[in-house]
Amino acid sequence: MEKQLKIIYHYHSGFSVQVGGTLLVFDYWEGEGRTLGEVGRINRQFLSAFEHIYVFISHAHPDHMDPIVFQWKIEGLPVTYIVSSDVPVGTQGKRIAPGQEKVLSDNISVKAFESTDLGVAFLVTAYGLHIFHAGDLNLWHWRQESSLREIEAAEAAYYSAIEPIKQEHIDVAMFPVDPRQGMMYDAGANHFVLTMKPRVFIPMHWQERPEVAIDFARRARNLNTEVLALTKPGVVANLSFTDSLLDIHIIEPPKDFDDLPMAQRRVEPAPVKGEDPFADTDLPVDIT
Repeated sequence: MEKQLKIIYHYHSGFSVQVGGTLLVFDYWEGEGRTLGEVGRINRQFLSAFEHIYVFISHAHPDHMDPIVFQWKIEGLPVTYIVSSDVPVGTQGKRIAPGQEKVLSDNISVKAFESTDLGVAFLVTAYGLHIFHAGDLNLWHWRQESSLREIEAAEAAYYSAIEPIKQEHIDVAMFPVDPRQGMMYDAGANHFVLTMKPRVFIPMHWQERPEVAIDFARRARNLNTEVLALTKPGVVANLSFTDSLLDIHIIEPPKDFDDLPMAQRRVEPAPVKGEDPFADTDLPVDIT
């Protein structure tokens, strides 16, 4: 049976996945000071095309939890929020902790897994498709700076978090490849590709260095896993696959705002009352 979905890369670790009339949005963020251009942004006109919208927030770091997503519900759109259980109380949405599973509709469910930083990783099953978003789950170590003890602790935390995921089938995975870590920055991603064998792997969290994602895709793709470097906000990957075949069609975004149809241009909404942008940075927790 052929499976089809459309993936749009927005920015940093933010993606939306379209399956039929349903939209899944993961860790959407428009950048510091709303630096994300019109081409990569999600606007009301785009959202209004879907019967159901599920917004997943893996943790409360500002670059994974943009308060603007809560405006969508205020605007009357059919949005359901699924947030990590450690996100500050008062945030809208269904809260989910590592090890829990929630049924969202007849055709959609989500499992949460441990992270090696704040929050959770998500595995969403939608109409028979299995979509994994790691959040900040990664093998967080700094090879040139960390002590041997710190490196061993980071590896132990990562392997422990990954263990229950080994039982799962993954069609598409989005996972950090963060060059700030220095040497062996891609150790976690390499391990995930070789161990989990997702059909498609998309590097994220590459700190505005697209060459990092491109180089990783060149080196890491193999017979089991295709690695896609989606590096321009608004780029679309249309996937069609069966058990034996995989077809990928990439659509590049318009180069300029003037190239956009009027319906896709966004008017900045009023801020959400009482929104909390948080003060956390997107750095790993201290594992010492």
